[in-house]
Amino acid sequence: MNINIDDRSQLLMKLLVERYISDGQPVGSKTLSTALDAPVSSATVRNTMKRLEDLGLLVSPHTSAGRVPTELGYRFYVDTMLQVEPLQSDIAQTLTQELVSAQGNRKQTLQKASALLSELTEMAGLVLLPKQGNQSLNRIEFMPLQAGQVLAILILNNQQVENRIISTDREYSQEELQTAANYLNQHFAGRDLQEMGQALQGAMARDQAAINHLMDLMVQIGGEVGAPTSEEEGELVLEGQSKLIGDRGIDNTQKLRQLFEAFSQKRDIAHLLDRCARERGVQIFIGRESGYEPFDDCTLITSPYQGEGSNLGVLGVIGPTRMSYERVIPVVDFTARLLSLANNEKDT
Repeated sequence: MNINIDDRSQLLMKLLVERYISDGQPVGSKTLSTALDAPVSSATVRNTMKRLEDLGLLVSPHTSAGRVPTELGYRFYVDTMLQVEPLQSDIAQTLTQELVSAQGNRKQTLQKASALLSELTEMAGLVLLPKQGNQSLNRIEFMPLQAGQVLAILILNNQQVENRIISTDREYSQEELQTAANYLNQHFAGRDLQEMGQALQGAMARDQAAINHLMDLMVQIGGEVGAPTSEEEGELVLEGQSKLIGDRGIDNTQKLRQLFEAFSQKRDIAHLLDRCARERGVQIFIGRESGYEPFDDCTLITSPYQGEGSNLGVLGVIGPTRMSYERVIPVVDFTARLLSLANNEKDT
């Protein structure tokens, strides 16, 4: 960013951004003049703020005499003046205990990471799970649930356990479900899930008349359990969206509605995070920098996590541009490092 300002202007800019982040109110010249160690007149501060406004770093909202940082102002602050705080020891301890020593599969650990990010930053936590590669079926079992639903319990790649709820056209007895499981385990153990779905659907197409209710169930199940979560990106885990409403939240109702609609769709957010997963280190997207309209009033902070020597996915938080950058950035960075450590330990 090619913006050159003198030391006094930098100091006033830093004080203004930090005061606005803390209080959420436009900052006036009198407030800044009294905050300086060396006395400076309010007129001098006003002239400096006017120059910063002319550079596009500040704006005066409505008719207020105070000013607030613009999107460009936040970027200038983050790139040139931000002093990231060391991670608090209690937060580091909580993350370490919850993630490195976590029991269960990788997906459960990543879901916990998203919840922890939201809890510790008071923002929405996001984790993009690794893209699904080929998943081979080791064993499948079924359990009847309420009317019209069956629980499919899949053991994949000899170790990963997944539960999927299948909606059915009618109720099936435990005996019928056991027969279906026996058939699938006998004919498809060790084969790719998508291959199983395609094979069952092909069988249905070849001999529709001979298909009974039970085979119809297996075709339906094969199609659902064999379908990838997303054709291009990994699954997105979101936690704490409601934290974006409130004192530090987004006060534009229309923008908030667009953001929550984006959360419900997830696909475009997953695509954005998938791009972030190809990069290294912490990335900060302020406002329109993300190129994604629902994030125009937000800041997205991300960092990739690794496993098996390469980036597996990305995690981060999304919140209003008026966030405590110096506090949030180390939480995201440390969480990504811990997940990388946990993944590498599970891979050995």
